[in-house]
Amino acid sequence: MNSGDTAWVLISSALVLLMTLPGLAFFYGGLVRRKNVLSILMQCLIILCVITLQWVLYGYSLTFGPDAFKGIIGGLDWVGLRNVGGQPNADYAATIPHYAFMIFQCMFAVITPALIIGTYAERIKFSAFLAFTVLWATFVYNPLGHWVWGTGGWLRELGALDFAGGIVVHTSSGISALVLALLIGRRIGYDTRTFTPHNLPFTVLGGALLWFGWFGFNAGSALAANDLAANAFVTTTVATSAAGLTWAVIEWVQHKAPTALGAVSGAVAGLVAITPACGFVNPMNAIFIGALASLFCYLAIAKVKSFFRYDDSLDVFGIHGVGGIWGTLATGLFAEKAVNEAGANGLLFGNPDLFLTQCMLVAVTIIFAAAMTWALFKLVDTLLCVRVEKTKEIVGLDLTQHSESAYTLVD
Repeated sequence: MNSGDTAWVLISSALVLLMTLPGLAFFYGGLVRRKNVLSILMQCLIILCVITLQWVLYGYSLTFGPDAFKGIIGGLDWVGLRNVGGQPNADYAATIPHYAFMIFQCMFAVITPALIIGTYAERIKFSAFLAFTVLWATFVYNPLGHWVWGTGGWLRELGALDFAGGIVVHTSSGISALVLALLIGRRIGYDTRTFTPHNLPFTVLGGALLWFGWFGFNAGSALAANDLAANAFVTTTVATSAAGLTWAVIEWVQHKAPTALGAVSGAVAGLVAITPACGFVNPMNAIFIGALASLFCYLAIAKVKSFFRYDDSLDVFGIHGVGGIWGTLATGLFAEKAVNEAGANGLLFGNPDLFLTQCMLVAVTIIFAAAMTWALFKLVDTLLCVRVEKTKEIVGLDLTQHSESAYTLVD
Protein backbone atom coordinates (compact mmCIF):
# COMPACT_ATOMS: atom_id res chain seq x y z
CA MET A 1 0.00 0.00 0.00
CA ASN A 2 1.27 3.47 -0.89
CA SER A 3 0.61 6.38 1.46
CA GLY A 4 1.05 8.98 -1.30
CA ASP A 5 -1.50 7.26 -3.54
CA THR A 6 -3.91 6.92 -0.63
CA ALA A 7 -3.61 10.59 0.29
CA TRP A 8 -4.17 11.66 -3.32
CA VAL A 9 -7.29 9.53 -3.76
CA LEU A 10 -8.78 10.72 -0.46
CA ILE A 11 -8.10 14.34 -1.40
CA SER A 12 -9.60 13.69 -4.83
CA SER A 13 -12.71 12.25 -3.18
CA ALA A 14 -13.13 15.49 -1.25
CA LEU A 15 -12.63 17.49 -4.46
CA VAL A 16 -15.35 15.54 -6.25
CA LEU A 17 -17.69 16.06 -3.29
CA LEU A 18 -16.98 19.81 -3.65
CA MET A 19 -18.21 19.59 -7.24
CA THR A 20 -21.72 18.70 -6.11
CA LEU A 21 -21.89 20.90 -3.05
CA PRO A 22 -21.27 23.80 -3.33
CA GLY A 23 -19.99 23.71 -6.96
CA LEU A 24 -22.97 22.41 -8.91
CA ALA A 25 -25.40 23.88 -6.37
CA PHE A 26 -24.13 27.43 -7.00
CA PHE A 27 -23.68 26.88 -10.75
CA TYR A 28 -27.28 25.76 -11.17
CA GLY A 29 -28.62 27.96 -8.38
CA GLY A 30 -27.49 31.13 -10.10
CA LEU A 31 -29.13 30.12 -13.37
CA VAL A 32 -32.68 29.69 -12.05
CA ARG A 33 -35.08 32.42 -10.97
CA ARG A 34 -34.73 33.72 -7.43
CA LYS A 35 -37.91 31.96 -6.28
CA ASN A 36 -36.32 28.57 -7.00
CA VAL A 37 -32.69 28.93 -5.93
CA LEU A 38 -33.12 27.18 -2.56
CA SER A 39 -34.81 24.23 -4.23
CA ILE A 40 -31.66 23.70 -6.31
CA LEU A 41 -29.41 23.92 -3.27
CA MET A 42 -31.67 21.54 -1.36
CA GLN A 43 -31.72 19.00 -4.18
CA CYS A 44 -27.91 18.97 -4.37
CA LEU A 45 -27.63 18.61 -0.61
CA ILE A 46 -30.16 15.77 -0.37
CA ILE A 47 -28.66 13.90 -3.32
CA LEU A 48 -25.34 13.90 -1.47
CA CYS A 49 -27.06 12.42 1.58
CA VAL A 50 -29.33 9.91 -0.15
CA ILE A 51 -26.98 8.56 -2.82
CA THR A 52 -24.14 8.16 -0.32
CA LEU A 53 -26.39 5.86 1.72
CA GLN A 54 -27.62 4.05 -1.40
CA TRP A 55 -24.01 3.53 -2.47
CA VAL A 56 -22.91 2.11 0.86
CA LEU A 57 -25.97 -0.11 1.29
CA TYR A 58 -26.01 -1.71 -2.17
CA GLY A 59 -25.00 0.62 -5.03
CA TYR A 60 -21.28 -0.02 -4.73
CA SER A 61 -21.82 -3.76 -4.74
CA LEU A 62 -24.02 -3.62 -7.85
CA THR A 63 -21.50 -1.44 -9.68
CA PHE A 64 -18.09 -2.79 -8.68
CA GLY A 65 -18.88 -6.04 -6.89
CA PRO A 66 -17.87 -9.39 -8.38
CA ASP A 67 -19.83 -9.98 -11.57
CA ALA A 68 -23.12 -11.76 -10.98
CA PHE A 69 -24.44 -12.32 -14.50
CA LYS A 70 -22.56 -12.14 -17.81
CA GLY A 71 -21.08 -8.69 -17.28
CA ILE A 72 -24.49 -7.09 -16.68
CA ILE A 73 -24.50 -6.37 -12.95
CA GLY A 74 -22.37 -6.85 -9.87
CA GLY A 75 -23.46 -9.25 -7.19
CA LEU A 76 -24.41 -8.70 -3.57
CA ASP A 77 -21.08 -9.74 -2.10
CA TRP A 78 -20.31 -6.19 -0.94
CA VAL A 79 -23.77 -5.14 0.29
CA GLY A 80 -23.42 -2.87 3.31
CA LEU A 81 -19.65 -2.80 2.57
CA ARG A 82 -19.33 -6.42 3.64
CA ASN A 83 -15.91 -7.69 2.54
CA VAL A 84 -14.82 -4.10 1.86
CA GLY A 85 -12.19 -2.77 4.24
CA GLY A 86 -8.77 -1.25 4.70
CA GLN A 87 -6.83 -3.65 2.50
CA PRO A 88 -6.42 -2.96 -1.24
CA ASN A 89 -8.51 -4.66 -3.90
CA ALA A 90 -6.11 -5.53 -6.69
CA ASP A 91 -8.85 -5.60 -9.34
CA TYR A 92 -9.30 -1.84 -9.06
CA ALA A 93 -6.43 -0.19 -7.16
CA ALA A 94 -3.61 -2.21 -5.68
CA THR A 95 -1.92 0.58 -3.71
CA ILE A 96 -4.81 2.16 -1.79
CA PRO A 97 -7.34 0.87 0.77
CA HIS A 98 -10.50 -0.60 -0.68
CA TYR A 99 -12.42 1.94 1.42
CA ALA A 100 -10.60 4.76 -0.38
CA PHE A 101 -11.58 3.44 -3.81
CA MET A 102 -15.16 2.93 -2.64
CA ILE A 103 -15.62 6.46 -1.30
CA PHE A 104 -13.95 8.00 -4.36
CA GLN A 105 -16.42 6.21 -6.61
CA CYS A 106 -19.24 7.20 -4.26
CA MET A 107 -18.71 10.85 -5.16
CA PHE A 108 -19.13 9.99 -8.84
CA ALA A 109 -22.39 8.23 -8.04
CA VAL A 110 -23.54 11.36 -6.18
CA ILE A 111 -22.84 13.96 -8.85
CA THR A 112 -24.28 12.01 -11.78
CA PRO A 113 -27.99 12.24 -10.83
CA ALA A 114 -27.26 15.73 -9.47
CA LEU A 115 -26.41 16.85 -13.00
CA ILE A 116 -29.94 15.92 -14.10
CA ILE A 117 -31.42 18.47 -11.69
CA GLY A 118 -30.84 21.16 -14.29
CA THR A 119 -33.31 19.75 -16.79
CA TYR A 120 -36.42 19.72 -14.57
CA ALA A 121 -35.47 22.76 -12.49
CA GLU A 122 -38.32 24.94 -11.22
CA ARG A 123 -41.13 22.42 -11.76
CA ILE A 124 -40.62 19.08 -9.97
CA LYS A 125 -42.13 17.87 -6.70
CA PHE A 126 -39.52 17.18 -4.05
CA SER A 127 -41.02 13.77 -3.26
CA ALA A 128 -40.95 12.77 -6.93
CA PHE A 129 -37.39 14.08 -7.26
CA LEU A 130 -36.27 11.86 -4.36
CA ALA A 131 -37.96 8.74 -5.70
CA PHE A 132 -36.72 9.22 -9.24
CA THR A 133 -33.15 9.93 -8.10
CA VAL A 134 -32.85 6.71 -6.10
CA LEU A 135 -34.45 4.64 -8.86
CA TRP A 136 -32.27 6.19 -11.56
CA ALA A 137 -29.10 5.57 -9.55
CA THR A 138 -30.13 1.95 -9.01
CA PHE A 139 -31.36 1.05 -12.50
CA VAL A 140 -29.25 3.29 -14.74
CA TYR A 141 -26.02 4.37 -13.04
CA ASN A 142 -25.21 1.16 -11.19
CA PRO A 143 -25.61 -1.21 -14.18
CA LEU A 144 -23.91 1.16 -16.63
CA GLY A 145 -21.01 1.67 -14.24
CA HIS A 146 -20.58 -2.09 -13.98
CA TRP A 147 -20.65 -2.50 -17.76
CA VAL A 148 -17.89 0.06 -18.32
CA TRP A 149 -15.78 -0.02 -15.14
CA GLY A 150 -16.63 -3.16 -13.17
CA THR A 151 -14.48 -6.27 -13.27
CA GLY A 152 -16.12 -8.54 -15.85
CA GLY A 153 -18.32 -5.74 -17.22
CA TRP A 154 -19.24 -6.57 -20.81
CA LEU A 155 -18.30 -3.20 -22.33
CA ARG A 156 -15.03 -3.15 -20.40
CA GLU A 157 -14.25 -6.62 -21.75
CA LEU A 158 -14.85 -5.34 -25.30
CA GLY A 159 -12.19 -2.68 -24.78
CA ALA A 160 -14.36 0.41 -24.28
CA LEU A 161 -12.46 3.34 -22.73
CA ASP A 162 -13.89 5.89 -20.30
CA PHE A 163 -11.17 7.24 -18.04
CA ALA A 164 -13.28 9.33 -15.66
CA GLY A 165 -16.92 9.20 -16.67
CA GLY A 166 -17.67 10.70 -20.09
CA ILE A 167 -20.14 7.89 -20.69
CA VAL A 168 -21.02 6.65 -17.22
CA VAL A 169 -21.52 10.15 -15.79
CA HIS A 170 -22.09 12.73 -18.51
CA THR A 171 -23.65 10.95 -21.48
CA SER A 172 -26.01 8.94 -19.28
CA SER A 173 -27.17 12.02 -17.35
CA GLY A 174 -27.35 14.17 -20.48
CA ILE A 175 -29.49 11.71 -22.44
CA SER A 176 -31.70 11.13 -19.41
CA ALA A 177 -32.08 14.91 -19.07
CA LEU A 178 -33.30 15.22 -22.65
CA VAL A 179 -35.89 12.49 -22.12
CA LEU A 180 -37.08 14.11 -18.89
CA ALA A 181 -37.33 17.53 -20.52
CA LEU A 182 -39.61 16.08 -23.17
CA LEU A 183 -41.72 14.16 -20.66
CA ILE A 184 -42.15 16.79 -17.94
CA GLY A 185 -42.94 19.59 -20.37
CA ARG A 186 -42.01 23.24 -20.56
CA ARG A 187 -42.13 25.68 -17.69
CA ILE A 188 -45.14 27.97 -17.49
CA GLY A 189 -44.45 31.00 -19.64
CA TYR A 190 -41.67 29.35 -21.66
CA ASP A 191 -43.28 30.35 -24.98
CA THR A 192 -44.02 33.95 -24.02
CA ARG A 193 -40.97 35.15 -22.08
CA THR A 194 -37.23 34.64 -21.65
CA PHE A 195 -36.01 33.09 -18.43
CA THR A 196 -32.77 34.76 -17.35
CA PRO A 197 -30.31 33.76 -14.60
CA HIS A 198 -31.06 35.54 -11.33
CA ASN A 199 -27.46 35.63 -10.08
CA LEU A 200 -24.62 35.22 -12.58
CA PRO A 201 -21.89 35.70 -9.94
CA PHE A 202 -23.26 32.54 -8.25
CA THR A 203 -22.97 30.71 -11.56
CA VAL A 204 -19.41 31.84 -12.23
CA LEU A 205 -18.43 30.92 -8.66
CA GLY A 206 -20.05 27.52 -9.08
CA GLY A 207 -18.28 27.02 -12.41
CA ALA A 208 -14.93 27.88 -10.82
CA LEU A 209 -15.57 25.38 -8.03
CA LEU A 210 -16.50 22.75 -10.61
CA TRP A 211 -13.23 23.36 -12.47
CA PHE A 212 -11.29 23.12 -9.21
CA GLY A 213 -13.06 19.93 -8.13
CA TRP A 214 -12.69 18.40 -11.59
CA PHE A 215 -8.98 17.89 -10.98
CA GLY A 216 -10.00 15.31 -8.39
CA PHE A 217 -12.58 13.91 -10.80
CA ASN A 218 -10.11 13.41 -13.66
CA ALA A 219 -6.61 13.26 -12.19
CA GLY A 220 -7.92 11.29 -9.22
CA SER A 221 -9.15 8.60 -11.60
CA ALA A 222 -5.55 7.54 -12.08
CA LEU A 223 -5.99 6.16 -8.54
CA ALA A 224 -2.36 6.96 -7.81
CA ALA A 225 -0.08 9.98 -7.50
CA ASN A 226 1.83 9.24 -10.69
CA ASP A 227 2.59 10.36 -14.25
CA LEU A 228 -0.89 9.37 -15.44
CA ALA A 229 -2.50 11.63 -12.84
CA ALA A 230 -0.22 14.45 -14.00
CA ASN A 231 -1.23 13.87 -17.63
CA ALA A 232 -4.92 13.93 -16.69
CA PHE A 233 -4.36 17.14 -14.70
CA VAL A 234 -2.64 18.85 -17.62
CA THR A 235 -5.10 17.72 -20.31
CA THR A 236 -8.01 18.78 -18.12
CA THR A 237 -6.51 22.24 -17.71
CA VAL A 238 -5.73 22.89 -21.37
CA ALA A 239 -8.97 21.43 -22.75
CA THR A 240 -11.03 23.54 -20.36
CA SER A 241 -9.07 26.67 -21.18
CA ALA A 242 -9.49 26.10 -24.91
CA ALA A 243 -13.21 25.48 -24.51
CA GLY A 244 -13.87 28.55 -22.38
CA LEU A 245 -11.98 30.78 -24.82
CA THR A 246 -13.68 29.22 -27.85
CA TRP A 247 -17.19 29.81 -26.50
CA ALA A 248 -16.33 33.44 -25.72
CA VAL A 249 -14.98 33.94 -29.26
CA ILE A 250 -18.08 32.35 -30.81
CA GLU A 251 -20.30 34.74 -28.86
CA TRP A 252 -18.06 37.66 -29.79
CA VAL A 253 -18.44 36.85 -33.47
CA GLN A 254 -22.14 35.97 -33.31
CA HIS A 255 -23.42 38.60 -30.89
CA LYS A 256 -20.62 41.21 -30.74
CA ALA A 257 -20.04 40.59 -27.03
CA PRO A 258 -18.46 37.71 -25.08
CA THR A 259 -20.38 36.92 -21.89
CA ALA A 260 -19.40 35.52 -18.52
CA LEU A 261 -22.20 32.95 -18.82
CA GLY A 262 -20.87 31.87 -22.20
CA ALA A 263 -17.28 31.57 -21.02
CA VAL A 264 -18.18 29.51 -17.94
CA SER A 265 -20.55 27.35 -20.03
CA GLY A 266 -17.72 26.70 -22.47
CA ALA A 267 -15.36 25.82 -19.65
CA VAL A 268 -17.82 23.25 -18.31
CA ALA A 269 -18.29 21.85 -21.82
CA GLY A 270 -14.53 21.40 -22.06
CA LEU A 271 -14.40 19.72 -18.67
CA VAL A 272 -17.10 17.29 -19.76
CA ALA A 273 -15.49 16.46 -23.10
CA ILE A 274 -12.00 15.81 -21.73
CA THR A 275 -13.31 13.59 -18.91
CA PRO A 276 -13.33 10.27 -20.82
CA ALA A 277 -10.11 11.10 -22.67
CA CYS A 278 -7.89 12.81 -20.09
CA GLY A 279 -5.90 9.70 -19.20
CA PHE A 280 -5.47 8.55 -22.81
CA VAL A 281 -4.59 11.65 -24.88
CA ASN A 282 -1.72 14.13 -24.98
CA PRO A 283 -2.11 17.84 -24.11
CA MET A 284 -2.05 19.13 -27.70
CA ASN A 285 -4.91 16.89 -28.74
CA ALA A 286 -6.73 17.88 -25.55
CA ILE A 287 -6.76 21.49 -26.81
CA PHE A 288 -8.50 20.32 -29.98
CA ILE A 289 -11.01 18.25 -27.98
CA GLY A 290 -11.87 21.22 -25.77
CA ALA A 291 -12.25 23.72 -28.60
CA LEU A 292 -14.57 21.46 -30.58
CA ALA A 293 -16.56 20.67 -27.44
CA SER A 294 -17.51 24.34 -27.16
CA LEU A 295 -18.52 24.49 -30.81
CA PHE A 296 -20.68 21.36 -30.62
CA CYS A 297 -22.31 22.29 -27.31
CA TYR A 298 -22.95 25.85 -28.44
CA LEU A 299 -24.69 24.60 -31.59
CA ALA A 300 -26.73 22.11 -29.55
CA ILE A 301 -28.05 24.91 -27.34
CA ALA A 302 -28.29 27.79 -29.79
CA LYS A 303 -29.61 25.84 -32.77
CA VAL A 304 -31.01 22.40 -31.86
CA LYS A 305 -32.74 23.40 -28.62
CA SER A 306 -34.18 26.58 -30.10
CA PHE A 307 -35.43 24.68 -33.17
CA PHE A 308 -37.19 21.88 -31.27
CA ARG A 309 -38.30 24.15 -28.39
CA TYR A 310 -37.81 21.60 -25.62
CA ASP A 311 -37.27 23.09 -22.15
CA ASP A 312 -34.02 21.63 -20.86
CA SER A 313 -33.94 24.37 -18.26
CA LEU A 314 -30.19 24.58 -17.60
CA ASP A 315 -28.94 22.83 -20.75
CA VAL A 316 -27.92 19.52 -19.24
CA PHE A 317 -28.24 17.71 -22.55
CA GLY A 318 -26.60 20.50 -24.53
CA ILE A 319 -23.47 20.50 -22.35
CA HIS A 320 -23.23 17.14 -20.59
CA GLY A 321 -24.95 14.96 -23.18
CA VAL A 322 -23.32 16.45 -26.27
CA GLY A 323 -20.00 17.06 -24.52
CA GLY A 324 -19.91 13.52 -23.14
CA ILE A 325 -20.67 11.99 -26.53
CA TRP A 326 -18.01 14.06 -28.26
CA GLY A 327 -15.42 13.27 -25.59
CA THR A 328 -16.14 9.55 -25.83
CA LEU A 329 -15.79 9.57 -29.62
CA ALA A 330 -12.70 11.77 -29.37
CA THR A 331 -11.12 9.14 -27.13
CA GLY A 332 -11.57 6.69 -29.99
CA LEU A 333 -9.78 9.15 -32.28
CA PHE A 334 -6.92 10.49 -30.15
CA ALA A 335 -6.11 7.83 -27.55
CA GLU A 336 -2.53 6.57 -27.67
CA LYS A 337 -0.69 3.91 -25.76
CA ALA A 338 2.28 6.24 -25.47
CA VAL A 339 0.21 8.15 -22.92
CA ASN A 340 -1.36 5.17 -21.17
CA GLU A 341 -0.06 1.68 -21.79
CA ALA A 342 -3.22 0.21 -20.26
CA GLY A 343 -5.36 1.94 -22.88
CA ALA A 344 -5.27 1.57 -26.66
CA ASN A 345 -4.36 3.48 -29.78
CA GLY A 346 -7.21 5.34 -31.45
CA LEU A 347 -8.16 5.79 -35.09
CA LEU A 348 -5.58 8.52 -35.72
CA PHE A 349 -2.88 6.24 -34.33
CA GLY A 350 -3.71 3.31 -36.58
CA ASN A 351 -6.48 1.51 -34.69
CA PRO A 352 -9.98 1.98 -36.17
CA ASP A 353 -11.34 -0.78 -33.92
CA LEU A 354 -11.22 1.49 -30.86
CA PHE A 355 -13.24 4.18 -32.60
CA LEU A 356 -15.88 1.63 -33.60
CA THR A 357 -15.99 0.34 -30.01
CA GLN A 358 -16.46 3.90 -28.72
CA CYS A 359 -19.27 4.45 -31.24
CA MET A 360 -20.97 1.31 -29.95
CA LEU A 361 -20.44 2.51 -26.37
CA VAL A 362 -22.25 5.76 -27.17
CA ALA A 363 -25.11 4.00 -28.95
CA VAL A 364 -25.66 1.49 -26.16
CA THR A 365 -25.62 4.21 -23.51
CA ILE A 366 -28.10 6.41 -25.40
CA ILE A 367 -30.57 3.57 -25.88
CA PHE A 368 -30.25 2.22 -22.34
CA ALA A 369 -30.39 5.57 -20.54
CA ALA A 370 -33.28 6.84 -22.65
CA ALA A 371 -35.39 3.70 -22.28
CA MET A 372 -34.81 3.33 -18.54
CA THR A 373 -35.41 7.03 -17.86
CA TRP A 374 -38.70 6.92 -19.74
CA ALA A 375 -39.83 3.86 -17.77
CA LEU A 376 -38.78 5.26 -14.39
CA PHE A 377 -40.43 8.62 -15.08
CA LYS A 378 -43.70 6.92 -15.98
CA LEU A 379 -43.56 4.83 -12.80
CA VAL A 380 -42.87 7.80 -10.52
CA ASP A 381 -45.40 9.99 -12.32
CA THR A 382 -48.09 7.34 -11.87
CA LEU A 383 -47.37 6.99 -8.15
CA LEU A 384 -46.52 10.54 -7.13
CA CYS A 385 -47.20 12.90 -10.06
CA VAL A 386 -43.82 14.37 -10.94
CA ARG A 387 -44.73 17.95 -11.73
CA VAL A 388 -45.91 20.49 -9.16
CA GLU A 389 -49.34 22.08 -9.52
CA LYS A 390 -49.56 25.20 -11.68
CA THR A 391 -50.10 27.59 -8.76
CA LYS A 392 -47.11 26.17 -6.89
CA GLU A 393 -44.90 26.48 -9.95
CA ILE A 394 -45.90 30.14 -10.30
CA VAL A 395 -45.21 30.87 -6.62
CA GLY A 396 -41.90 29.00 -6.78
CA LEU A 397 -40.48 25.82 -5.30
CA ASP A 398 -38.62 27.54 -2.46
CA LEU A 399 -41.86 28.47 -0.72
CA THR A 400 -44.15 25.67 -1.90
CA GLN A 401 -41.73 22.74 -1.42
CA HIS A 402 -39.48 23.96 1.40
CA SER A 403 -41.30 26.86 3.13
CA GLU A 404 -38.25 29.06 2.77
CA SER A 405 -37.16 32.11 0.81
CA ALA A 406 -33.61 32.84 -0.33
CA TYR A 407 -33.97 36.59 -0.31
CA THR A 408 -35.80 39.02 1.96
CA LEU A 409 -36.62 42.61 1.03
CA VAL A 410 -35.97 45.06 3.84
CA ASP A 411 -37.42 48.61 3.81
